[in-house]
Amino acid sequence: MDPLATGIAYFAATLPLAGGILGSSRGMWYAASVGASVLAEEPTQFRNVLTLAALPMTQTFYGLIQMIYLILIYAPIRDGTVELSKALALLGLGLVGFMAEAISAWAQGVVCASGIAELPRTKGASFVNTVILAAYVELWGILGIVFTILGTTLIG
Repeated sequence: MDPLATGIAYFAATLPLAGGILGSSRGMWYAASVGASVLAEEPTQFRNVLTLAALPMTQTFYGLIQMIYLILIYAPIRDGTVELSKALALLGLGLVGFMAEAISAWAQGVVCASGIAELPRTKGASFVNTVILAAYVELWGILGIVFTILGTTLIG
């Protein structure tokens, strides 16, 4: 049992969740701050603002899924027999997950904030289009899960 390798592997497993939390909080903060201004002008758009400001939250769940997968499914971490080379490979995968979730959530917040800013001018008609555009950005968070899981199959 190599405690350094095990520690690195556990640290790596937490990175996607940390990225999700960081990106989601940043994206939601930005969208909600724009939303507060919009609601001062047009309070009837509350439901649309709330929905759009909440969209970047999903990347935190994606990060949680990756963390659980790496800890519970990737057996060498659980039984403490992970080799240093594999732990470092997991660290690389954890960084990929971190970046995918952080950047996706932050960018989604920017897209949602732009859509929120247009709600009063369009009388809410831009809502569906904004959700669709935000889904494009979210795709990178979903791909972060896929790449992390595929990566574990490659390192064995």
